[in-house]
Amino acid sequence: MVTKTAGGNNAFHNFHNDFAHIEDPNERRRLALAEIDKAPFGWYHVRAVLVAGTGFFTDSYDIFCVSLLTIMLGIVYKHDNKGALTTPQDTAIKLSTSAGTVIGQFGFGALADIVGRKKMYGLELILIIVATLAQSLVGPGPGTSVVGLIIFWRVLMGIGIGGDYPLSSIITSEFATTKWRGAMMGAVFSMQGFGQLAGALVMLILTAGFKDSLSGAKDYASCSGTCQVAIDKMWRALIGLGIVPAAIALYYRLTIPETPRYTFDVARDVEKANADVNTYISGKRGEGHPDEMEAAAARRASATALEVPKASFSDFFRFYGKIKNGKILFGTAMSWLLLDVAFYGLGLNASTVLGAIGYASGSNVYHQLYNLAAGNCILVCAGAIPGYWLAVATLDTIGRRPLQLIGFVFLTILFLIWGFAYEHISSHGMLAIYILIQLFFNWGPNSTTFIVPGECFPTRYRSTSHGISAGSGKIGSIIAQGAIAPLRTRGAAPGAKGAAANPWLNHVMQIFSAFMFCGIFTTLLIPETKRRTLEDLANDWDMGGESITGAPVVENKASEHGSDEIVAERK
Repeated sequence: MVTKTAGGNNAFHNFHNDFAHIEDPNERRRLALAEIDKAPFGWYHVRAVLVAGTGFFTDSYDIFCVSLLTIMLGIVYKHDNKGALTTPQDTAIKLSTSAGTVIGQFGFGALADIVGRKKMYGLELILIIVATLAQSLVGPGPGTSVVGLIIFWRVLMGIGIGGDYPLSSIITSEFATTKWRGAMMGAVFSMQGFGQLAGALVMLILTAGFKDSLSGAKDYASCSGTCQVAIDKMWRALIGLGIVPAAIALYYRLTIPETPRYTFDVARDVEKANADVNTYISGKRGEGHPDEMEAAAARRASATALEVPKASFSDFFRFYGKIKNGKILFGTAMSWLLLDVAFYGLGLNASTVLGAIGYASGSNVYHQLYNLAAGNCILVCAGAIPGYWLAVATLDTIGRRPLQLIGFVFLTILFLIWGFAYEHISSHGMLAIYILIQLFFNWGPNSTTFIVPGECFPTRYRSTSHGISAGSGKIGSIIAQGAIAPLRTRGAAPGAKGAAANPWLNHVMQIFSAFMFCGIFTTLLIPETKRRTLEDLANDWDMGGESITGAPVVENKASEHGSDEIVAERK
């Protein structure tokens, strides 16, 4: 029998003592994880959402400010090109973040499975803070290009942002109660909408603050002197303020406990996992601290008694080499890739779309930038934020796969309408379609492609698999930015403005509709994860005659809802 620990009251129940009499580490593992899965929604869940969500707020702010950044960089540094970056420069800056993000998603995803979630969580935020601050301080020199320096630091920032995707997803998933896991993960992801809104609001405030300096220039090309200095200050402030929420969240990320599932299933430290469960459920910060002598003895015993397969490269390829397993990873990865082609192709060029529908025009630079920022606020509030929170409200009732499937269907239709009826739609009609597209992006595949990979994979490869899925998505964004979105300017006359500067925009929308149509079929490959425990979901996989804990399987569902446990006995 494990020695009982002191403490516990009506507010903070001592779950450790409930299972102290259980000698079998597998049974103690099952009971401890059940406490997390069945725990009523409480403040500790809110804290987990806020800590993970603040990182996504920062990520989204940094990613979606790039469309505003490139405009201001053109005004300050490209007077030889009428105050605008060249198309290759504009594309390179936007691609740099996505390229770094792919590296971060693959790298941090794998490392979180190798060394643990806790050891990696916070490092990605430090990288974001350093790279963001460096961006806001760069300047040109005789031997350097400001565009080149921005690209360099945005690649590093992208690596940090990429690391946040798998880490925030799986940490929230592994700490969440089963009943509301979708809502918790959706709430974390919904902070992207507030990050976008914050970027637009900061731009709005900066523009209003420099009104007198900006009003004297009639267009970007004539913005010089005090106008140019004002724009230079504005873009640096816009980027630099992105470190504020990251700095707030950093302490809490560095002090979270290791997730009990990782401690049980990968680190194989039963006593430490039990202590971490108690600390988390009680609402206290940090890790649990079991008796060191007992923990050492338990680790020696559980090294052979705890029946969880060890992760390795050979086991990874053996596991996903099975068709049943590989098709799920293919489904999550390809769904994310297909989605991000349209999501980033449209989202990162929101400023271009606003220009095409008349929200970026004005009599001087002040009115042009003010309308641009105000237009972004309108789009985010009207489409993106409602979509995110509709997803939060319905993920645990309607389910992940139905929302993703319905979303791809409606997105296919909307892009087809925009693409083929482009010449017959008024500017207000285009705005309405754009808002509906943002609504169905976020109340559908943009949320579900983030959530499902954080739930459906076994613990030992959950982070790696999520990183592969998310990295595939960012490859889609690179395709969108590097190959498809630049087509919008094909055939444009030199110096053209507004819709005339984007004569191929309708064809780009048609291309996006094809990608959304393909997403309908990749969605059919993913499982429904609604209100099922992570251990139950893992039994959907072809384990090669093993249960999720590695023991030979005896088919005996122990829960009437199929969400508590699978009983496995040794032969």
